[in-house]
Amino acid sequence: MAKKVKKIFLCTECGYSSPKYLGRCPNCGAWSTMVEEVVREEKETRGARVSLDGSRSKPLKLDEVELRDYDRVKTKMDEFNRVLGGGVVPGSLVLLGGDPGIGKSTLLLQVSKQLSYNGRVLYVSGEESAIQIKLRSDRLEDQEDDFYLYSETNIQDVKMEMERLKPDFVIIDSIQTMLLPDIDSIPGTVSQIRSITAELLMLAKTNEIAIFIVGHVTKEGNIAGPRMLEHMVDTVLYFEGERSNSFRILRAVKNRFGSTNEIGIFEMDSNGLMEVTNPSDVFLEERMADSHGSAVVCAMEGSRPILVEVQALMVPTLYGNAKRTTAGLDYNRSSLILAVLEKRASLMLQNHDAYLKSAGGVKLTEPAIDLAIAMAIASSYDEKETKPGDCFIGEIGLTGEIRRVPRIDQRITEASKLGFKRVFIPKNNALKLKIEADIEIIPITTIAEAIQLAFAG
Repeated sequence: MAKKVKKIFLCTECGYSSPKYLGRCPNCGAWSTMVEEVVREEKETRGARVSLDGSRSKPLKLDEVELRDYDRVKTKMDEFNRVLGGGVVPGSLVLLGGDPGIGKSTLLLQVSKQLSYNGRVLYVSGEESAIQIKLRSDRLEDQEDDFYLYSETNIQDVKMEMERLKPDFVIIDSIQTMLLPDIDSIPGTVSQIRSITAELLMLAKTNEIAIFIVGHVTKEGNIAGPRMLEHMVDTVLYFEGERSNSFRILRAVKNRFGSTNEIGIFEMDSNGLMEVTNPSDVFLEERMADSHGSAVVCAMEGSRPILVEVQALMVPTLYGNAKRTTAGLDYNRSSLILAVLEKRASLMLQNHDAYLKSAGGVKLTEPAIDLAIAMAIASSYDEKETKPGDCFIGEIGLTGEIRRVPRIDQRITEASKLGFKRVFIPKNNALKLKIEADIEIIPITTIAEAIQLAFAG
């Protein structure tokens, strides 16, 4: 006799279930996130964690737990290793998200082929056949013999192959295509994604298998599926970039084994993804000399300082309300800086449209970029170019003061290495410098002072 089924509504943000549709989730408060699911009325209970060799987990006293040093497995891509915190950790569960066509599968295929030198790799694809993967693989470097392709969507069959092959690394491409037969719903639904991820998490932890999961993203840029998916995994990576641009940025937004907000920069070509070892040169190579509305900032992305050009275009508005547009910069923060410039630096910006962006497609979010945004705006408004050898670092307060920023020594060293002649920094940072760089350091206290000194002469 077939088991009875029932319909429930699950919140894609927090996983809250309701017997009827609700416009607003009562648990997390999100709107229009309830989706219909068909589930069994009778559910099997899950036992203790069982490894592939049949051993079960059991409670241990704290002093009975054996400590072992886990050596991270390094790939040939230093950028990828940096984002993970130094390499792949055995037993970790890593989620990789990104827009369609951005290169997620290419990145993981390239990484998995390099990992095959250090262990057995099982590449599971629910979207492509083995022949399709082979055609893409031929453009990349050779791999060892311990590299297996498997086109399958049934997670139970994948588990059986893992028991047979006993791989050290597993790639699931993608989680939205996988199916758990015990659940009466189609692939990609909340219940399927949540249950399959829990199954993979158990396999990774009990067998010390490093598992990479590819996740599709929504139109808002978030990984599709329940929000708890990102809480279940050890590391969440986002692969960013524009398909019209060859550069890609790999960003860690969660990492239990390393620093968050680390980035790796790659360039896509016919042979796959190539590392960009000096991103500052890349982001500044097309900067025009003597151009209005341009300023350079040294931003920190994780542990790495990167020089990026900030651009601004100020034009008189043709309508009653001035337009504000940003690309790669926080909209609210940019609006705040415009207001401070109008109030504290006497720039009449209320009747000007403002178009702001960070060149190269990199997203800048830290407060230390405030001064560069302000100088780019002032440069475009007054039609005075900043000097090509100037770099601007500092946070702007609402009273117009320039506030200190962290890791100023690394920022100044990077600017000096790239040949910049002057760097504008907060006065409080200048009082505590511990380096001697071949660059002129100009301490400033207010935004009005910065504008006066930057455009003097």
